[in-house]
Amino acid sequence: MAESQGVGEEPRAGEGAESLRNWQNFIERCLTTRLDNESFERFVPIHHAKYPLPPRALAELFLRPQKNNHDVLDPRIPQYMQILLAHHYIDALSILLAMYKYSTSHKQIHDVTGADENDEAGGGVGEQQTQQPLRWGNSYATEEHIFYRLTRSVSHGTGIHDSWDALRIARIMAKWMELFTATAGAFAADMVNQQMQTTEERDRVERERRKQLPRVDEMESARAGFVMLLLGVCESKPVLSALGKPYAKTARKELSDALGNFVPTIMQSAEQISQRLVHFRTETLAAFEPVDKAKAAANADMDDFLDSTMGLDSLVVPEIPISNTRAGLYIYLNSLLVGRPRMDDAAIFNYLHNRYQGDLQQTAVDLILVSFDVVANAASVRQSPKAAHVLRSYLTNKVPLLLASLAASGSGLYPFNAAACVEHATRQVSSATFPNMSDYISSRSGNTLTEGTREDFLFACCLHGLIPETQIEPILNETCYNSLPTEGRLVKESLVQECLADPERAVQLVKDIEKCNGNVGAICVALTEVLGQLCTMRETMTLKTLCGQLARDPVYLDVMLLFNKLSAIIYPLCDLLDNWKHDEDQGEAQPFYEEFGSMLLLLLALVNRYNLTAADLGARSPDSFVAKLIGKGRLFRPLDELSPEENGHLDKWIHGLFDSDAGGLGDELMSSCPPQEFYLLIPTLFYNIVLAVSTGSLSEDSLRCGVEYLVDTFLLPSLVPAVTYLSNHLWLDNHPPEQKAIIKILQLILQPSSISSEASTVLSSVLSIVAKPLDQALRAYQRRDPRNQEIEPLLRILKEHVPLSRRTGAAENSELEAWTSTPNGGLSQAVRNTIKGFIAWGLQPAGTESTPTAYTHRQLLAATRILGAKQTVRLILDELKEQVQAGNQSVAYDVCCAIICAPNVATDDIDPSSQVNLLDATAQAHGPQQRPMSLRQALRAAAEDWKRIHKDDPVAFEIVVRLHRRVEAQLAVSVSAAAAAAAEAVLQGDGGNMLDDAMAAAGVVDGDAAAAMALDAATVGLDMGGGGGGAGDLGLGGSTANSVGGLDLNDQDVFGGLGPLNGWDDMDLA
Repeated sequence: MAESQGVGEEPRAGEGAESLRNWQNFIERCLTTRLDNESFERFVPIHHAKYPLPPRALAELFLRPQKNNHDVLDPRIPQYMQILLAHHYIDALSILLAMYKYSTSHKQIHDVTGADENDEAGGGVGEQQTQQPLRWGNSYATEEHIFYRLTRSVSHGTGIHDSWDALRIARIMAKWMELFTATAGAFAADMVNQQMQTTEERDRVERERRKQLPRVDEMESARAGFVMLLLGVCESKPVLSALGKPYAKTARKELSDALGNFVPTIMQSAEQISQRLVHFRTETLAAFEPVDKAKAAANADMDDFLDSTMGLDSLVVPEIPISNTRAGLYIYLNSLLVGRPRMDDAAIFNYLHNRYQGDLQQTAVDLILVSFDVVANAASVRQSPKAAHVLRSYLTNKVPLLLASLAASGSGLYPFNAAACVEHATRQVSSATFPNMSDYISSRSGNTLTEGTREDFLFACCLHGLIPETQIEPILNETCYNSLPTEGRLVKESLVQECLADPERAVQLVKDIEKCNGNVGAICVALTEVLGQLCTMRETMTLKTLCGQLARDPVYLDVMLLFNKLSAIIYPLCDLLDNWKHDEDQGEAQPFYEEFGSMLLLLLALVNRYNLTAADLGARSPDSFVAKLIGKGRLFRPLDELSPEENGHLDKWIHGLFDSDAGGLGDELMSSCPPQEFYLLIPTLFYNIVLAVSTGSLSEDSLRCGVEYLVDTFLLPSLVPAVTYLSNHLWLDNHPPEQKAIIKILQLILQPSSISSEASTVLSSVLSIVAKPLDQALRAYQRRDPRNQEIEPLLRILKEHVPLSRRTGAAENSELEAWTSTPNGGLSQAVRNTIKGFIAWGLQPAGTESTPTAYTHRQLLAATRILGAKQTVRLILDELKEQVQAGNQSVAYDVCCAIICAPNVATDDIDPSSQVNLLDATAQAHGPQQRPMSLRQALRAAAEDWKRIHKDDPVAFEIVVRLHRRVEAQLAVSVSAAAAAAAEAVLQGDGGNMLDDAMAAAGVVDGDAAAAMALDAATVGLDMGGGGGGAGDLGLGGSTANSVGGLDLNDQDVFGGLGPLNGWDDMDLA
């Protein structure tokens, strides 16, 4: 098929002048008599049969200007043409050719620019090519109408008949694009010319042109109709098929060149259509061209060069306003508290500073409101008050300290009125969700997690000087039943000295950890420092008491980590346990074992509750006791793998426990076997016990006597690795005799016939550590042997300990089943539904009382682990794109950004300052522990693939780059020199004076007057993350009772941020 012909063809001479003349007369008569459409449709087939004409000629007769009317096309003409089109007497090509030839745009260009016209589409009917055809005065309204009609015809598949027709339409569309491009330029030039004229000339010319020329908005309306037709043609299957043919090279070139000039003129008015046309030109048309290998190689080299020189920061992406929603901060705070509390205060302040850009007032209000939301969410899902106590403690003990630190950082640049913020936020907290104490006393039927919480929070704020006590009752609008602590605001330094002088004081302080009076922060930091100093001084007797108290209740550990980094607690313990030695002059070995066991019990409680690894514990050698116990302490070793010394120790322990003639557990046995060796032998010891019981080699009486030794106080901590090994062994379903033996052993451990009160307390601590894995193992065994009546009593004993056994952020089986059974997508759809819920919450009008979206961050952690970080980010981006297209981008970006920014206890990198390399026996260093990809890393990888995304989906390109930039901006470290200096001053004990000075300057008033406390004594903003670790990040120190919280971590705090967890031990996917 040749393509050398013009866009259209003239009627051939053989068609006859008579037909033309008769059709002209017919048209004039129809217009003169205003013939209705029904009559025209009856007459036109008869007339066409008698006087046939080709579509091109017939279309020109109807669309060309008449000598007596060349201003505006008669409104009857489009209606008549619709009938002709339905009868196939004319077609889309003939209409486009005729409209193009007589369009007003030609006249507009000529009158404005003075350029001569060259009608490339061919001359008119009965006219010579050299003559300039008569143009319409204003054809834009008719063109707009016909363009939309043709768009419908093309979309229905009736406007384009074959490949030849498709190519000719493509070429005339190119002509139209050139015409509209030139017309737009003519209108722009006309405006420039008018600006250069005097006022009188401009007015005169404008009056004349209004009589003759159309307005630019009329042209743009016609162009809008043409754009829709152009998009339909470019995406039409017949056109695409024709353009892909080898002989369509000329049409492709004309179309591509025209698009290159036309698209920029419509970018502002039709952005999305412009992107689709650009994609058609750069991708679709380009793909039809034969591959030029040399050119392709050159283009590839240029692309590589651009990729290497043009980074993400260089890309131009329009900025859009993004809200700071409560939902976003709610997600972030939930992630800090979902597993092991990760209260890295430097990171928190850094995030808040970047999020709120130094607006301390809004930071404080949102922090208070969202912290109440977190507690309300826990209450709504009926979490166990014991398990959820850490959230209440966070609200009443941690948040006031954070607010006090904000108050100390207020300045003229960053003003902060603490009292106003606390009052404004607390008044917005729902009294229905958080009832006052009087409501609790009268009803006694509410949730203890929320009752009286507002009152406790306000008194804690008062304790730290944020509001006066006289302001509390007006806020609550009732008489208070609470009061400030009688001991006042506690000071860390004083507490440390008291504990070192009197060990009983430390015991009392441990019990006070459960309080919600605002003093718990000072208590926890003081106890951590006492623990560290006792480990350094090796005061093992005092350590035994303190560690035993802390290990007694898992809630203590959770609250301790609200104010301390984990490293500050475990590093001293690990160092002491690794280097523990028994001197002969220390007397009996049993107290020595008891002291060691008490400290090890605390370490095991931390390790198992938060599922820590040897790397998390800072183990520097795989041969250290702690590294061996954590890494292999659950596995038995065959006898041939034991050293002769270890075999000897094992033999002595077996005889000491079960051989009545051996004299029991004497001092000689424990003196000869260091406690480290004993605890590493526990799995092997119990393997042999199970084997002996299952084969009948060990009688029930001997077994009972041996277990009674182990249930004694000084050996009770050994039951942690023992029960852990038994739980793992119980999962095996091919050793029934051994499993029955394990059940007998567990009965003796969990139901001892006689036990002292002190031993019973330690046993309860042991059960809290092992309850979760043991419960799962027993239930699995019960499913295999449902008639076994010995399992249920054991499960009842464990029931109260299971909820407190683990806090790793892992999902429960029931949660996984619910999420994975979500219709239309399972877990992926569940995550998207959660995002939708957050966005709906964020779209609620400000100031309205709203219930926080039910949420557990375990869902996102589960999705990241099961689906992978990349797939999770992909579904987040898909949901974000859908919300952006729905017009919710302001809230949607904040929600998705918070999800990406939220810390992940399973994947976050270990802080470089505390990262260690494990050393083997040959002193060869192994690399740092590798963590799975985080959502932030996955988003960065997606953004770095911007070139491919931009080609495939420009909208998605903007979304991923914009989200990546916001995430990086909110997580960027922003510590100024002034902030670092202020933090250092606080660490030296001046932080309390900062707040006191601010309080004095604020002029706190009493009575019923409102307090106006403008706390602006410090000289820096919110970015307080420069120095210190643990609670020192808050800058809460001081040597007087007036210091901010009485907290101070001095230079001894060298542990800089322990790495995250791998905790998924309690996720049962079976």
